[in-house]
Amino acid sequence: MTLTLAQAALYAGALFILFLTPGPVWLALAARTLAHGVGAALPLMLGVALGDMAWSLLAILGLSWVVQSYAGVMDILRWLAVAVFALMGLMLIRHANRGIEADSRLNRKGAWAGFVAGLAAILANPKAVLFYMGMLPGFFDLTTLTRSDVAVIALISMGVPLVGNLMFSAFVDRARRLITSPGALATVNRVAGGLLIGVAGIIALT
Repeated sequence: MTLTLAQAALYAGALFILFLTPGPVWLALAARTLAHGVGAALPLMLGVALGDMAWSLLAILGLSWVVQSYAGVMDILRWLAVAVFALMGLMLIRHANRGIEADSRLNRKGAWAGFVAGLAAILANPKAVLFYMGMLPGFFDLTTLTRSDVAVIALISMGVPLVGNLMFSAFVDRARRLITSPGALATVNRVAGGLLIGVAGIIALT
């Protein structure tokens, strides 16, 4: 295996940062988790993760053929990766206040429907393969990758969004349990009531 730990860690870190940018999958995960708990959201997470793995493999196979066929393409692809990340960062900053559009396909009822919807959301998105094609050359020398390297990259591509989505869903589920438990609800009501009384006092004194 030619892949170094530093390369794998950098790639995983970049994927996690990208995961932190909210999108339709977040809304679907939140809706499913709030309604039925983490278990209901798990099929959707698996579908998304498998889709990410598939696109990463397709990108590696396609780019490897291009790199081996044309000299100097690796350097061009590496600079393209730099441009992709810079552009994505600028667009995120520019549209930081833009809302998330919900995707009704991701909220279909049932475990199988959730899995298929998650898989289709990634595989049917042409931006996904363009993203991986623009990103991978910035992290790895595609001319030296072995089968074990490709397997590790595919696992990272699948694992990072899966772990991130699990963490997000668990957080939403925890919040749901706290809000709906009688003790927590009573505490929230008491705090809210006290704050409202405080607001009334401030208004009365000013």
